Amino acid sequence: MTRTDDDDWDVTESVGATALGVAMARAAETSSATPLFVDQYAQWFIDAAIERGWRSPFDAQALAEADPEVAERIRERAQSIFGYAAVRTKHLDDFFLEAGAAGITQVVILAAGLDARAWRLPWTSDTVVFELDQPRVLDFKAETLRAHGAEPSARHVAVAVDLRQDWPTALQQNGFDPSRPTSWLAEGLLPYLPAAAQDLLFDRIQALSAADSRIAVEAFSPTFFDPEHQRRRREDMAKLRAAAGAAEDATPDVTALFYNEPRADVADWLRSHGWDVSTETTATLMARHKPHLSRDLQNPDSIFVEGRRLTGP
Repeated sequence: MTRTDDDDWDVTESVGATALGVAMARAAETSSATPLFVDQYAQWFIDAAIERGWRSPFDAQALAEADPEVAERIRERAQSIFGYAAVRTKHLDDFFLEAGAAGITQVVILAAGLDARAWRLPWTSDTVVFELDQPRVLDFKAETLRAHGAEPSARHVAVAVDLRQDWPTALQQNGFDPSRPTSWLAEGLLPYLPAAAQDLLFDRIQALSAADSRIAVEAFSPTFFDPEHQRRRREDMAKLRAAAGAAEDATPDVTALFYNEPRADVADWLRSHGWDVSTETTATLMARHKPHLSRDLQNPDSIFVEGRRLTGP
């Protein structure tokens, strides 16, 4: 699915389908022998998507139908991708728990996808979690959770809006209070935004962030957006998809959805705008939580940035 400036998507297509891949990773981690976290909702989303005709190249049927050598390569790739996603989830769960312990009770999850943190994390009773994403993605999520009778553990507010549009107005119309400290999350988001849209995103966060607000961002080094680097990733994914017989529209290559443009360094941007910043590399987090996978990284160029705003607007 070709990206355009005003494109939108359902949860089983284009950028929306990437949320299903992350849900698969969370479900796999939850069912592992020693999970880093428990997300009992993730499998519900996968099952609901399968009912709509979605199929992952990592599912059991696809592996059974693939050549044994190819199937093993797919399993190895899935293990690495799922391991990375699990470590990312654990790290960002901890970010929210620490912010909550510091008394921050207003949360904004940008491009929330199938993130179930509003349901599964132990929020304080006065916490409100705003989730922003495309309307059809949020509708799918709400329908699935409602079908299972799930109730959030905080006050949950879904804000159906494209982050390339005027989301600050939509957020405030739904009860967001810019005078209160906020915990912001941008996970699995930045590569899907043009560089100019990324700049605008952080300008808007800056304008809405009171003193002591926190932010966590999955950011990327300049090498991640290098055209040659992304070309090799696309070629590898195409080979695996072809070998597994997976349909391109059902399992899009995420690299084809990226905007491979030079962009501002997130940590530098935040520091220059009055945030106290710390960073963690993927290699460090993988070595800490999944050392057996640390030598086989699928996202070696990602950098986890956290910041605390020292002064208000």
